[in-house]
Amino acid sequence: MITGAKRYDPRVAAALIKEKALQLGFSACGIAQVHPLTDDSEYLQKWLAAGHNGKMGYLANHADLRSDPSVLVPGAKSVIVVLLNYATSFSQQSESLKIARYAHGDDYHFVVKQFLGELLRFIAEEIAPVEGRAFCDSAPVFERRWAHEAGLGWIGLNHCLIHPEFGSFCFIGELVVDLELEYDHPIEGDCGFCGRCVTSCPTQAIQPQGFLKAEKCISYLTVELKDEIPQEYQQKLGGYVAGCDRCQEVCPWNRKASGYTAPLWKVDKSLLMMSDQDWLALEQPEFKRKFSKSSLTRLGYKKLMKNCQIVFEAAGTDGEAHT
Repeated sequence: MITGAKRYDPRVAAALIKEKALQLGFSACGIAQVHPLTDDSEYLQKWLAAGHNGKMGYLANHADLRSDPSVLVPGAKSVIVVLLNYATSFSQQSESLKIARYAHGDDYHFVVKQFLGELLRFIAEEIAPVEGRAFCDSAPVFERRWAHEAGLGWIGLNHCLIHPEFGSFCFIGELVVDLELEYDHPIEGDCGFCGRCVTSCPTQAIQPQGFLKAEKCISYLTVELKDEIPQEYQQKLGGYVAGCDRCQEVCPWNRKASGYTAPLWKVDKSLLMMSDQDWLALEQPEFKRKFSKSSLTRLGYKKLMKNCQIVFEAAGTDGEAHT
């Protein structure tokens, strides 16, 4: 337990926490009351039973932890949720190869958790003794649902959280704590009759009812799938070799969203400056040096270069990537 301040008022504490989160550089902050997410757990089990997780077997693990954060943090009462907007205006120089925006800078997992750690220390020193843990896309937590519960947006047809001001290009982080706080209310927004993400998905991974077939998703195929990308999808990558932003790029909420507001997440401009030939010539030692702090380390050098080769072959471009 981190100790410090002794007494607190839940309403005042919530306001101080949100103010501090913005001071640290987060784009938005909301707070939800801990309770079992029974509906989400049941949906996940049906989704897994249908095989839509592809080869991501780990998603079937720790069902009890996903359902109830108090299993992760004994005595948990609140989930403090932060968003970090990463919708930069920078573009890649490469004409053929695309990297999803989340990987244009430092590994967001570490950045978000680092500053959540600072927020936890602030709570302990200025508000009350606290027991808590920070999470960012690295633990069995229903992150988008907690963000929705904390009033930070709604879950769109493309399964991304959509914030009314920042759109969906946001990293999500959580601080699960054993303090009672004043809680926010869910936003009752939805995508209406839009469906642009559904019709724009090259692999039909997004179903009209909002059902996601992750085994078809380009982000899954280029990052999570350890095997070679199936032939039927190789012509549909749209140039993406790591992740995919297609369903977010066509979303009207992103077209009118506020711009990049996250200076604590730094863009790697040297990555954006890489040309097609730079990617083709990339060798493993340089990959390890250049991307040691990048999310690209998740897919690894061999997978990345194989993806590059597939994209070039699909486009009929001359050149062979190192593998």
